[in-house]
Amino acid sequence: MDLFGQGTDTSPGTRSAVLFDFGGVLTTSVLAAFEQLGADLGCDPRLPLRLLARDSASGALLVAHEEGRIGELEFERGFAERLRAHGVAIDPAEPGVVRRIQSAMEPDRAVIDLVARVRQAGYRVGLLSNSLGDDCYAGFDLPGMFDAVTISGEVGVRKPSRRAYEIACERLGVRPRDAVMVDDLEQNITAAERAGLAGIVHTDAEATAAALKSVLRPSAQTP
Repeated sequence: MDLFGQGTDTSPGTRSAVLFDFGGVLTTSVLAAFEQLGADLGCDPRLPLRLLARDSASGALLVAHEEGRIGELEFERGFAERLRAHGVAIDPAEPGVVRRIQSAMEPDRAVIDLVARVRQAGYRVGLLSNSLGDDCYAGFDLPGMFDAVTISGEVGVRKPSRRAYEIACERLGVRPRDAVMVDDLEQNITAAERAGLAGIVHTDAEATAAALKSVLRPSAQTP
């Protein structure tokens, strides 16, 4: 009997550790939160994400913030300017865009339970997250949940940089070839696989648990 209650597997996996993303994995969808921001601002719901992906100034602000070179307030001011440049009226008296995004994201209890189950079964678990906001992890006991925590704004490098995955594995005490990355963004999984990790594009807890069955080696806790 393995970690998730499945019977014998004729071709068990070889990985012994799992790195989880935060936003969109431990929480509800980040992409949906950005679309909610666009809707609340009265513009195309896809505009905020489109700017971050295609507008060089907006993208540079996000990278600088996620790498810890600018804080939440500076990012918000700069991004608000880019939104205004594209016809979006933002009232300075209203909450900043980061807090609006965070308020639209809720903990995903099923994934939080999955993290605990993986750890209890004897696998090492870590967090590798691109930070957004100065206090985006409030309400989560990350040191209590994980064996190692790697946050982009603290280490100065972000996914999909190869170095981000290397640092996370180093902190977890495993080699990239021994680890699995769970992330909701396909580009981050592609980068993880290039760095030697196995990758799982997260959609929901059940699907991720099923995918982990095929890549994790037999549990150290198996009777």
